[in-house]
This record gives sequence, structure tokens and C-alpha cells, in this order.
Amino acid sequence: MFRTTLKSLTVAAMLAGTAIGAAAQDFTLRATANSNENDEDYDGLVVFKNYVEQASNGAIEVELFIGTQLCSNGAECLQGVAESQIDIFISTSGGASGIFPFVQVLDLPYLMADDRIAETVMANGSPFVTTMQDMVTEASGGAIRLMTIGNTGGWRNFANTQRRVQTPADLEGLKIRTVVADLPQELVKALGASPTPIPWPELFTSFQTGVVEGSKNGITDIMGMKFPDAGLQYVTLDGHAYMGALWFMSNETFMSMPEDLRRVVVDGFYQLQQATFASPKRKSIQAYEDFVEGGGDLYVPTPEEKEAFKEAAGPVYDWFKANVDGGEQIFDALNTAVAEAEEEVNAVRDREVN
Repeated sequence: MFRTTLKSLTVAAMLAGTAIGAAAQDFTLRATANSNENDEDYDGLVVFKNYVEQASNGAIEVELFIGTQLCSNGAECLQGVAESQIDIFISTSGGASGIFPFVQVLDLPYLMADDRIAETVMANGSPFVTTMQDMVTEASGGAIRLMTIGNTGGWRNFANTQRRVQTPADLEGLKIRTVVADLPQELVKALGASPTPIPWPELFTSFQTGVVEGSKNGITDIMGMKFPDAGLQYVTLDGHAYMGALWFMSNETFMSMPEDLRRVVVDGFYQLQQATFASPKRKSIQAYEDFVEGGGDLYVPTPEEKEAFKEAAGPVYDWFKANVDGGEQIFDALNTAVAEAEEEVNAVRDREVN
């Protein structure tokens, strides 16, 4: 599907001047997100655009295409990136799993305890991120780079239209919406519910008609899509998965730039990542308040109840390592990064509280 070689480039002309302020350099980056301007992805792109254009002294222009103007789904958008028709694309793990199945590791439940751990694990340079970057480059034949992993909506939680969920047994029999990817469906089955793949635009109506009775979403998505109006009234804050956002870039486009501008782009993705880490925290405050004020039932599991969810989900880890190409490699990288992050973060916490 992907090209294994890149087009030949007139390198000498592009490297004629290396100073960022040199007028000879002129690059336009086309960036797309299949979301809307209320989304964390858009927040990150605005920060990226502002930083890159200023730091390059105008040598780089960033054009934003929000929605489906350039492509309509993960496979189509990633094909566009591989062919350099699109320069930057953000995807959830579900959207990219058809091309890079190992990215579903981000959907493995209950492996990261909180934001501090997750953000340390997702930092560029961590054993997890470097492994995934190498795997993306190899799987795409060198056509696509994974630039960074941000966040798109906080944490996934179970929500439904029927009843409060305190234990895995409370999920039994519920029809839970998933994406088409295998891992989320395996997780829902492991917890005793029935996975039901439904396209995102059809989910509101599916709640209304009872085609599905629950989902795995963050609170900002739930409120942004007005799902309580369709009957979604129960949210359990089990935080089973960090909603990672995978930011891909055309390798041809990136490598066509001189090194100083590549450095600007890399730093721009760091700024973008930090913005997407922060955005869901702020937006979720009002979202939770609105959910409860509208009559929603918000439940926080006890540590014992959360441990019961993790135990019930255990078979999913073995399934992932056995059935996903590259699964064991990326699973080990994630666990290594989590262990290192826990040691680092907890050491800081100990210093701060004593």
C-alpha cells in the first residue's frame, strides 16, 4: 500500500541556505484532523501553527483542514500522508489500527494510573514512543513518521443508558458501541458485554433507538455530542484507557526541509503535545458539571472495584500479544515505559510531600 522509496528531491536547491530567516526557504504544511474546532486536536493544531510559523520566521506556513475536506477516514488519510498529498494527520488508535495494528496498545485497559504517568510515558524519547515511532516508519516503508502522541479527550470511561456500573457484572449483556478495531471488541467481550461497531456519526441515533446501550468515551466527547439527550445518563469513571492521539507526518515532506526547519517542526509538535495534554483537563470541568446538572449519574469506582475491572480484562493482554502483529514488542515497550514513569513520578511525589 505504501511506497517503499521516496521521490527524488532537488536537495541542493532546498539546502542553498540554512538560516531560518532566509527567504529562499518556503514550505507549506497541509494538516488535517477529522474532528471539529471544539476538539483538542484543533487546539493542538492552532498552537502548532502559531509556533512553527513564528519560529521559522515565516519560512513555514501551516494550513489547517478541519473535518473531512482532505480525507474521510484513517486509512484514506494515512494513504494521503504516505503519498505526501497530506503533510500532517492526527488519528486515534482505532482510526490507524487498520494500517498499524500495533497502535491498539493504547486501548489496552488499566495499565496507566493517571495523567502524570501517562504524560511521562507519552513523552518523546520514552522507550514506548521510540519503539512505536520505529515500528510506524518500518511498517510504512519509510513513508510515514510518527511525530508525537498527544491526547484527544482525556480518559475513556464506560457510559450507558440503562444503569449504574460499579462492577464488571453490571456490564453484562449491555450492547456497547466500539470502533471496528479488534481490541476494543475483545475488551468489551471480556467484561461480559456485547460489542457493537457503530460509526461515530450514527451513535446519537443508535442510543435513541436502542441499537446500542453504552459506549467507551471521554466526558468531553459525551457532552460535545449531546449524548445525554439521547438517553446516555450513567458514566463510570473507571479510566480504563488514555485517549492517545497519534500525530503522523509525511516523511518525504519532513526530510525535504533543511535541518534547522526540521528542528522547528519537531519543537512545534512538542508544543502541540503539551496543548493537547492540557486541553481535556480544562474542558472536562464544565463537561462534568453539565452532565450532573442535567441529571446524569457519575460514579467513581473504589480501588477494589477498579481492581476487579482490571482482573476481568486480563485475557485481553494475552489476546493482544498473540494476535496483533508486533503486539508483544509494543506491549513490552509500554510496560517498560510505565514502570520507569511510575518510579520517576513517585520519586518526585515522595520528595514533594516530605
